[in-house]
Amino acid sequence: MSIQTPSDFPNSETATVTGPERPEAEPEAKGLSQGQIVRKKFFDNTAAIISLVVFAIVFVLAFTSVGFAGIPGWWKYNHTEFLPLLNGGAPTVTGPFSWGEHPFGQDSIGRDYFAMTMRGTQNSIIIMFIIGALAGLVGVIIGACSGYFRGWPEAVLMRFTDVIIIIPVVLAAATLGQAVNRVVGPGAQIWLLGLFLGLVLWTGLARLVRGEFLTLREREFVDAAKIAGASNTRIIFKHILPNAVGVIIVNTTLLMSSAILLETALSYIGFGVKAPDVSLGLIISQNQEAFQTRPWLFWFPGLFIVLICLCINFIGDGLRDAFDPRQKKFSASRAKESGKPASA
Repeated sequence: MSIQTPSDFPNSETATVTGPERPEAEPEAKGLSQGQIVRKKFFDNTAAIISLVVFAIVFVLAFTSVGFAGIPGWWKYNHTEFLPLLNGGAPTVTGPFSWGEHPFGQDSIGRDYFAMTMRGTQNSIIIMFIIGALAGLVGVIIGACSGYFRGWPEAVLMRFTDVIIIIPVVLAAATLGQAVNRVVGPGAQIWLLGLFLGLVLWTGLARLVRGEFLTLREREFVDAAKIAGASNTRIIFKHILPNAVGVIIVNTTLLMSSAILLETALSYIGFGVKAPDVSLGLIISQNQEAFQTRPWLFWFPGLFIVLICLCINFIGDGLRDAFDPRQKKFSASRAKESGKPASA
C-alpha cells in the first residue's frame, strides 16, 4: 500500500474536501467565557433590553414616588389622603414635564390617583416576585428530583403534584384572603397572598423540569460525571440544571406575568388586597361604575398592568435565548463574507 503525499495532488492548494463540516463557533463568541457569551447574547436582544429599561423605570417610579417600608417618597400625596376635587378629578398632566397637581386625576372621594396607582404597582410587583421566587424554587426542586431519581421518588412527587393541581386556586385564595383579613393588618396581606399563590402555582413548572431532566439524564455527560464519582446533588445542580435553565427561565417569567393577572382578578372580585391598602385590580374594581364618565380611572392602572406583563415576558425570552446554547443568530452578511451558501 503506497502512501500519497501532497505532491501527488497538483492542485492541492485549491482542492476542497467533500463531506460533512463541523459547526464552527461564532466569531464573536471565540475567546469569551460562558458568562460573557450570555451577557452578549442578552444585550444583543433589542426587545429584551427595551423591556428591561421600561420595567426598571416602572420599578423605580413606583418605589420612590410614594415611599416604601417607612421610607418617604418624593411625591407630596399618599394613597389614603382625602383632598378637595380639582377640575372634577380629571388628570392635570399636560406634558412630560408639566404634571400639575394631580397628573393621573382623582377618584370620586378626592384621593390622588397617581399615588394610588404607584402603591398598587408596588403591591403587584412584590406579589409577582414572591410568586416567581417561591414557585420557581419549589417547581425546580420537585421536577428535578422526580426526573432524575425515577422510581418511587418520582411516583410520590408526581402524585403530590397532581393533588396540588386539583386545588381551585381562586377559591382557595379567596378563602385564605377572608381569613387573613381578620387576623393580620393590611401590610401583611400582600406577603401572605404571595406566599400562598407561590405554594400552589409551581405545578406546571415542575412537570416541565421533570420532562427536561428525563431527557438530559440519559446524555453522555451525565454518565461521565457518574463514572468520575460525582454525587447526585452535584450532577443535578451542576451538570443537568444549567442545560435546562432556558425552559426554567421562560416558564418562570410566564408564571410571574400570569401571577399579576391572577392577583388583579382576585383583587377585582374582592378577595385579594383589601382597603385601606390598594392594588391595581382593586383600583379598577372600586371605580368600575365610573367607566363611562371618567375613563382615565381605568387607563392608568390598566396601562401599568399591561406594561409589567409585557416587559416580564420579553425579558424572559431574552434570557432564554441567552442561556440556551442551541439559539444562534443567523447573519446573512457573515455567510456571504465566508463564501458559504445561505442554505448550508
